[in-house]
Amino acid sequence: MKTTVIHLDDRTRGTLRHAASYFRSCRVAVVFTCAMGIFISSLSAAVGEPVVVTNLMTKDLVSVPGKEVTMITVDYAPGAADPVHRHNASAFVYVLEGSIEMQMKGGKKALLHPGDTFFEDPHGVHLVGRNASRTKPAKFLVVLIKEKDAPILIPTDE
Repeated sequence: MKTTVIHLDDRTRGTLRHAASYFRSCRVAVVFTCAMGIFISSLSAAVGEPVVVTNLMTKDLVSVPGKEVTMITVDYAPGAADPVHRHNASAFVYVLEGSIEMQMKGGKKALLHPGDTFFEDPHGVHLVGRNASRTKPAKFLVVLIKEKDAPILIPTDE
């Protein structure tokens, strides 16, 4: 077997050293980016993903001037939770899937499963509203009877 020796000038050696350094830097950047992606995804799972609210329908209550009914679904990703809030509405909750923890100010915490119901008084403060699972999503239906054009949720510090 014959070995061929190639002699490189200083300029070519410098270019090759620069290329090798560049590729090492790229490899470090790729590893760092992957590590950050894993960290961020685990952090968002620990903190909880956003809650998705879908407005299904809003209709005036013709027999009650100034009032309307709004029907929404709320989807909780695993570990998701609502902020402390109120509705200024009568809210009727029906759990569709998953397990949900609910608690009103002055009341006991309730663990709800599909088919369970929950009521929120128009003057009540909703202290706890969250998915009880960190691995499975949850979904529930809410029917709100409220003042016409009033917001469906009002964050509060209570």
